[in-house]
Amino acid sequence: MDFINYKHILLIFVGFIAGIINTIAGGGSLLTLPMLIFMGLPSSVANGTNRIAILIQNFFSTAGFKSKGIHTFPFSIWMGVSALFGAIVGAYLGAIYFKDEIFNKILAVVMVLIVVYMIFKPKTSFTKLQERTKGNYFWIQIGTFFFIGIYGGFIQAGTGIFIILALNSIGHISLVKTNAIKAVVVILYTLSALVIYAYNDKIDYMMGLTLAIGNASGAWLASRYSVKKGDGLVRWFLIIMVSFMALKLWMPNLFTF
Repeated sequence: MDFINYKHILLIFVGFIAGIINTIAGGGSLLTLPMLIFMGLPSSVANGTNRIAILIQNFFSTAGFKSKGIHTFPFSIWMGVSALFGAIVGAYLGAIYFKDEIFNKILAVVMVLIVVYMIFKPKTSFTKLQERTKGNYFWIQIGTFFFIGIYGGFIQAGTGIFIILALNSIGHISLVKTNAIKAVVVILYTLSALVIYAYNDKIDYMMGLTLAIGNASGAWLASRYSVKKGDGLVRWFLIIMVSFMALKLWMPNLFTF
């Protein structure tokens, strides 16, 4: 059947892996974007098409976390709105002030430092610490998410990882709950981008929805499994993905199709 062929099966499989990666850490689009381009989509269309899968993935991720008793409202909404406004600013800034190659290498160095920090930082049990989500810490995180949104609108890659680090470091929020908040933030963040891509006819809906089947399945599984396994799983998964992204940013031709 032409309706279901090897491309659809491959997209669902890659989307499934990306959904797991995005839910537990971040950086799954490093798999899905090259795959969409490899299947013949122009880069801009691949970027827009990928947003469909990301959006649906995070609805399923949010539902998965909620089914395990992880609730993040209304804090996650406030962070998402702040990131949304930041992303609008970042999109207008574009990539005119830095050459992509230089910016990517700077980002790679930053991510290596993040990995070193995560490996050697003292282990903290956030279950024994009070979450810092109110008062001054709330406003600090509102400002932080605005700048994360600017970064996301400017370059996109690794935004989820920075969300995790901000919530975990500033708010003393467990990695599992942090991922639940991240899912809501990304929903709000992605909605605006998706509208822009759709308006400019930069979406292949068939490929996007096919990819979304895989992303959503991976997100549902990962959200529920990570709650069961706790912060230890998330921490090491995050270290692996940050290391991978650093290599990819420093050597753009690494792991290409």
